[in-house]
Order: sequence, then C-alpha cells, then structure tokens
Amino acid sequence: MKIKTHFLLFGLGLMLTAQSCNKYLDKEPDNRTEINTIDKVAQLVTTAYPGRDYYYFTESASDNSEDKGNGVGNLDDAIARPYAWQDVVGDQTGSTTSYWNSCYEAIAAANQALEAINNGNFGNAVLPYKGEALVARAYAHFMLVTFFSKPYQIGGSNDSPGIPYVTAPETKVIVQYDRETVAKTYAKIEKDLLEGMPLLSGSAYGVPKYHFTPAAAHAFASRFYLFKGDWQKVVDESTATVTGGDFFNNLRPVNTIYKAYGAEDFRLAFTRSDQKATLLLTEQYSGWQRQTSPRYGYGVNMVKMFGTSGNFTGKSRADKILSYGVPAYTTYKFREYFFRTSPGADIGFPYLIAPLLTVDESLLNRAEAYTELGQFDNALRDMNTFLSTKINNYSASSDAATLARITSYYGILDSKEVLIKFILESKKAEFLQEGLRWLDIVRRGLTVKHNVYDSNGVETFVELKAGDLRRVFQIPQEALLSGVTLNPR
Repeated sequence: MKIKTHFLLFGLGLMLTAQSCNKYLDKEPDNRTEINTIDKVAQLVTTAYPGRDYYYFTESASDNSEDKGNGVGNLDDAIARPYAWQDVVGDQTGSTTSYWNSCYEAIAAANQALEAINNGNFGNAVLPYKGEALVARAYAHFMLVTFFSKPYQIGGSNDSPGIPYVTAPETKVIVQYDRETVAKTYAKIEKDLLEGMPLLSGSAYGVPKYHFTPAAAHAFASRFYLFKGDWQKVVDESTATVTGGDFFNNLRPVNTIYKAYGAEDFRLAFTRSDQKATLLLTEQYSGWQRQTSPRYGYGVNMVKMFGTSGNFTGKSRADKILSYGVPAYTTYKFREYFFRTSPGADIGFPYLIAPLLTVDESLLNRAEAYTELGQFDNALRDMNTFLSTKINNYSASSDAATLARITSYYGILDSKEVLIKFILESKKAEFLQEGLRWLDIVRRGLTVKHNVYDSNGVETFVELKAGDLRRVFQIPQEALLSGVTLNPR
C-alpha cells in the first residue's frame, strides 16, 4: 500500500501543527513511498509516539509550581495561564492544543502501520511492529483521556465524555467523531494493550528504549491499571518491568552515580538510552529545557522537598539542585538538542529526549497497589528500596521507613492513608519538572493550592479542588469541526 500522509484529524488545527516547527520529527515516508517491506513498517511505527511535551501545562497547573513574585522570572502564556487554571489559546509550544495534535499524529502513524500490516503479506516477522503500533495507539489515547476528560472513577459508571478513539487512517480532511464515554475509551485502550503486548519483542530494535518493548509495555500497563484501581494487575505489571524482581539495581541512581556527576554530565546522562531506569524515550519538539526562570514554577517552597525537612529521615535527597539565582531553580534533567533547517543554518527547532516511562514509577505504582491491597509490609519494602537510591548517606538500619516513623512525620494515624501520602510525596519529588504529578492529582482527587502575588506584592492563596471543571484541560477549538464537543467551563 501507499501511505496517505493526511494526518488531518480535526482539520485545521493539525494541519497548522503539521506544517509548523516539528519538521525534524517528520520521519514518515512521503506520498510516493509504498509500505511494502517490514523495514518500512518499522520506520513508520517509530513515528507513533507524541512529538510534543506535556510538561508546560501539567507542571504549571500542579502543586509543583509557585508564584515567585512580581518582577521575578519571565512570563509565558503556556506556563502562566495553566498556573491560573485558565485555558491556553493557540497551539504554541507547550500548549494543550500542541500536545493534543501530536497525540493524534502519533495515532495516525500507528493506524497507517496497522493498515499496511493488515493489507500486506509480511509473515510473523512483522508482529513486533504490529504489537508496538497497538500499544503506542493505546498509550496516546490514554494520555489524551487523562488530560482532556474527567478522571476515571474506580467503581463508577464513567459515563462522562471520553475522547475520540481513532482506529483507522483518515482519508478525508474533515472526519466526524464521537467522544463516547470514559468507560468506552478505557475499554478500547485495554483492548489494544492486551492485543499488542504479547506481540512485542525487545530484540526487534537497534535502540530498544525508543520503542514499546515488553518492559515498557508492562510499565504503561502498570500506570493504566493504577487509574482503573485493578490493584493486583498493577502489582503484576510493575513486577514484570524488571528481570528477577531486581528493582534496586534498575532504579535511578540518584544518591550514587548521578550524585557524582557534575551538572553537565548529569544532564547528558539523564536521558541517555543506556540508563537502566528508563524504559521508554522519545524525541519531542520542546522549549521546556529553556524554561529555567519562569515566574511560575520551581521556587523556594518547592526546593524544600529535597532538604532535611522534606522527608521523615531527617536527611536530604541527593537530587541536583541548581539555580539561576534564587528563586529560579531547575532540576537540570533535560539537555536541549537542536535541529538546523539546513547545513550551516542559524535557525532550526529545539527538541529534547523525554523519558515517558521508568522503573521508578513502576515501583511506586506497585507500592501504592500493595497499600490498597492491605499488604503494608510489601509496600514499605518497596518504599525502602526506592529511598535507598535517593537519600543522601542512606542507612538501612537507621533510615528505613516504618509505619510508626511515617505516622509521626505526617501526623496521619490511618495506616493506609499515611502510606498513600508517603508514596505520592515521594513520587512528587522524584518526578519534579517531568509532568507526572498532575496524573496523581487528577487520579486521587488531590486539592492544588497556589499562591498568587498581586501588583502590590500582597500574597493570597487559591485552590483547585476535586470536581472543579478546570481540572480537565480544554479540547482545541478546531475539534468542533469534527463534531467533538468541548469541555464545559
């Protein structure tokens, strides 16, 4: 078959995005290319991952950001408006529209690959790429429903609007779609996930970390079932992300290898494909790594989570804490790469390597699932494994988490509640500036509190509570062309 490079989902919005600044990611073959070999299928599937980031709006809207005050840092609508829980207008870098469009571009690539596989006669050798396309399609839809629909309610009817689940290549400029329900969206995600996972192979790729391998798919399944509240499946999928249950040697080595690195070496290493903790990487057009000193972001209050008062041990975390002048802090996790539009050109497009799934997240998911199952000892064991790679000068004899110690620290008497708090706070610190905190906020119904300075320097506080319509990001206006209803405001 010949690939159709429409990628016109929801019409104008994606057309504009596809013609804008992510040309360096446009790896899909042009209209003259026939997808008639397994190698061409494999190349097409490499584009089935979102090419934009969600860091701007998820970090800004979450409790990982603070107002640093008048005249401090730069203002950018893609950060300032989400901090105020306002919709971002336009499809600029870091916007919700940009991410929405990039997910549907990824889905379009997956669908083209699946159509080519179904129409071709490639034999069993193509099956790993079919599995990758199915799981990648599930992942993109999952991220869309997480950001643009009401959260899945465990045990609920989940009959609120989901997102369009697209399973066929588009052949028209404008196609009409139905949002269906969150329940139906989740069912289709799970169907693709379960069909695709058995087909995956870790040996099918030159650089496996840029693809859905079995380990990466298990990590995604762990996250998916965490949202569904299927706790035993979370345990099973998380466990399957590492060989032999060895989480300790596969977590981010924050208090050992990373601690020994200088800032630049750390930034180079953090998103390299040889990092054991990283299970899935992708290239994303992004200026996020340039946001070193925004007015709203990582500041003097956020940095406290890494200090001696930030956890029950009384010892600091070993994370890199870098500043461009207080209160402008950065985790310095990302290195900017630059695609030049032509040899010797001074213009081009910035991009970063984004870690989409990690062993660390899977272990924390498992600890939470164990807690929900009432297996508190297992949850504490996982958390002590986690802490042993994060805390400065960690000692198993003196720094191990116990129910008594975390109860005293948090002042929460209920064992399940205090364990959940401990796990979520640990995840918050681990993934600062990586956008994952928002997933826990919507999943757990956590209240977000932001400080706000007025023009006179007077500080007040505002809250975004569970059920607030602003917790669901707005669908792009262009989606109306395809009959997709926007979220209420």
